[in-house]
Amino acid sequence: MMTRAMSEAGEARGRDGAGGESKPDMLGRTASWQQAHEALVRLAKARAGLDFDEGERLLEALRARAHERLGFGSFVEYVERWFGYAPRLTHDKLRVAEALEELPELGKALREGQASWSCVRELSRVATRETEHAWLQAARGRTVREVERRVSGHQRGSLPSDPTNPQAERHVLRFEVSGEVLATFREAMAQIRRVAGGPLDDDAALLLMARYVLGGPTDVGRSSYQVELTVCAECQRGRQGRGEPLDVATDVVEMARCDGQRFVAHVGASVSNDVAAATTRVPGARAKQDVPPALRRTVLRRDQHRCQAPGCCHVTFVDVHHIETRQDGGGHEADNLVTLCAAHHRAVHRGQLVVRGRVSTGLSFRHADGTEYGGFVSATGAGVQAGAFQALRRLGFGEGETRRALSHVLTHMGDEPNLEQVLRSALEQLPAHKISRAS
Repeated sequence: MMTRAMSEAGEARGRDGAGGESKPDMLGRTASWQQAHEALVRLAKARAGLDFDEGERLLEALRARAHERLGFGSFVEYVERWFGYAPRLTHDKLRVAEALEELPELGKALREGQASWSCVRELSRVATRETEHAWLQAARGRTVREVERRVSGHQRGSLPSDPTNPQAERHVLRFEVSGEVLATFREAMAQIRRVAGGPLDDDAALLLMARYVLGGPTDVGRSSYQVELTVCAECQRGRQGRGEPLDVATDVVEMARCDGQRFVAHVGASVSNDVAAATTRVPGARAKQDVPPALRRTVLRRDQHRCQAPGCCHVTFVDVHHIETRQDGGGHEADNLVTLCAAHHRAVHRGQLVVRGRVSTGLSFRHADGTEYGGFVSATGAGVQAGAFQALRRLGFGEGETRRALSHVLTHMGDEPNLEQVLRSALEQLPAHKISRAS
């Protein structure tokens, strides 16, 4: 007996021909699958155009504070009631719409349906007016997942052909849990933010939660770092984690060097791992804390266990930072140590924040463009300076010499030079033998 599936398959072959290709019937009518496909293509293009218009209107409504005039408690609530969007999607819609004001080619691609909103959402994270064409070409014909992977590890202003930067790479954590677990998790996140004494993004909140679970120090004299971090003795690149370690950026390595415990582990016949960790499992290795516990307690007590960046209130899992690095001759004396939260500590080692001076005579906190911390910072100038700092560090130059070179550039160059100009001028200030080795 011929089954229904076999009958349907035979009918399909009869409609579409032996080769399976859809053909018009005797009256020239198009097969249903072709009609459905063409309709979906039209809808996709129309949807992209509507997404562009929607973003413009959402941004306009936010700036006009339409939600307040209608009595809503927040703009997020206003949008959720009209569109059903979750808060994160609303933030993404607004971010993309604002970015497209400075990205005309990306905006045109979305408006005309040449690119989907999801694709443009990813490209707008890294594209600038100078690079948007290159990113559009790189995304052509790719799925959204492929575009996400292509964008990951790149920073704003970089090109698709540029090497990826581990500190810019993003990873997704996804869980499916019960309502009870979700409610408990939200309470835990709220508690972490309350204890921190200030606002935290998801990155910072989850990092604090993970540090707590891993056994944050009950003795404030112990280092904050409770994870195993392996650093190559030759290239100084770091890897973190067990089983399948992930590459970490130079700023993570330097943060651990400021306020971690270390030991040297032997792999084979050569010394290849310099590990900053407070809880190691390597047999025979004894961890040594560079900043003595008594001194660390003294510094934290002096700083009232609080981050010393102006206006910062964070008091949880703070780090001790060397103002003058060990590589530049800085010692462990209290006058050269200052308490910073993880976010500000990371910003220092990324070149986004500059701390100078001595605790006894006063510290100076400045943005990368030289403006006083919290002042009217130039987004372009700060971005170029920080980008140059990170590029030079990846080439192997030390933090101190990189900061001195960029400080000289900042003093002697005109307003808002581009990244290439800053790098060229900075390289002229750096040791010639290191330049040749880096190249």
